[in-house]
Amino acid sequence: MPRLLTPLLLVFALLLGGCGSTGSPGSPGSTSSTSSTSSASPAGSRPRTERNATLVLDFTPNAVHAGIYTALARGYDRAQGVDLHVVAPSASTGSIKLLETGRANFAILDLHDLAIARERGEAIKAIMAIVERPLAAVIAAPQIHNPRQLQSRTVGVTGVPSDTAVLRSIVAGSGGDPAAVKQVVIGYDAVPDLIAGRVAAVTSFWNDEGVTLQRRDAGVHIFRVDEFGAPSYPELVLCATSSSLRTDPGLARAVVRALVAGYRLALADPAVAAASLESRVAGLDPKLVTAELAALRPAFAAPDGRVGELDLARLRSWASWEAKFGIVRRVPDVASMFAPGFVPDSAGGG
Repeated sequence: MPRLLTPLLLVFALLLGGCGSTGSPGSPGSTSSTSSTSSASPAGSRPRTERNATLVLDFTPNAVHAGIYTALARGYDRAQGVDLHVVAPSASTGSIKLLETGRANFAILDLHDLAIARERGEAIKAIMAIVERPLAAVIAAPQIHNPRQLQSRTVGVTGVPSDTAVLRSIVAGSGGDPAAVKQVVIGYDAVPDLIAGRVAAVTSFWNDEGVTLQRRDAGVHIFRVDEFGAPSYPELVLCATSSSLRTDPGLARAVVRALVAGYRLALADPAVAAASLESRVAGLDPKLVTAELAALRPAFAAPDGRVGELDLARLRSWASWEAKFGIVRRVPDVASMFAPGFVPDSAGGG
C-alpha cells in the first residue's frame, strides 16, 4: 500500500547522498537524506575506512524505521566501515529502479512488491527482515465486530493488488464469503473515509492508520491478516540486487550488521530509538512515535527472538498464500528470493 512522494526531491536527496553529505532531516511527506553524524565509534569497536552506501526507505520516515535511525545515531554503520545515507522513495516502484540502476545500494521493500518484481524478472533479493510479521489489516467501523459482517458492505481499498488479497484472506479466514464484499478504490484516504462513514472498513496498516485511529478513540476494530488465515510473514525486508550481492557481499553484510544492532537497541530501549528518529526527522509527533513504537516493538523480533531473521519455512508458507490469493500468478521461489545468510547468527533480541 505505497504512497507517492515528489520525484524531484528524491533526485536532489540522492545527489546529496552521493556526495557524502549528511543533508538535512526531512519532514513527513518529503524526501530526507540522512547519514550517521557522530564521529565516535561505539565502545569497543575498531575504526575502519568508511564507504558510502545509500538506503531507500519504503515510505517517509516513521516508527517502523526507528532501528535504522538508531543505527545512524549510535554510529553502528561507521563501526562497520560504512557511511549510510537514508532517503525516502518517490513512488512504489522507485526503489526498485534505483537499485537496478545502481543509484541506491539497498532498499526496504514491502514483501508483496518484492514478489511482484521477482515475477517480472527483476533480480532482487531480500537479505534481512525489518519487521517479522504482517502489518496489513482491515480496520472496521465500531459496529463491525467480525470480518464476516463485511459481507454486503463496502470496503475501501487503495487499489494495489495486495489490498484485495488481504481483504479476501481476512474475510475468508473469519468464515465469510469474500465475493460478497463490495470494494471501492479510495486511494489513501482511509482514515477520513472511515470516520465519515463513507465505507464500513478499509484495508490499511495496523501500525500506522490503526494506531492513529485508536489514539482518536474512534472505537474501530482492527483485523490483522495473520490473525485470520494468513501466515506470519515479514512485511518489510531489506533488499539488494543479486549482482551487487555477488560482487560486494561485504558491504551487504556490514549494513545488515549495523541495522540489526539498531533494531536490537530499539527493542531494548524504545525511548532511545524514538529520540534517534525524532532528532533526524523533522515534524514527527513524539506522542504518535511512542504509540507506534509500542505497537511495533513485538514485531521487531522473530518468534525465536532473533532480529532480522528470514525463516525459510515461514516464507514458504507465505509464498503459497501469496499465489493462492492472487498477488502473483506463481508460487515465489523462496530459495532464490531470499539470502538469509547475511543476518549474523547472534542477532538475538535484547
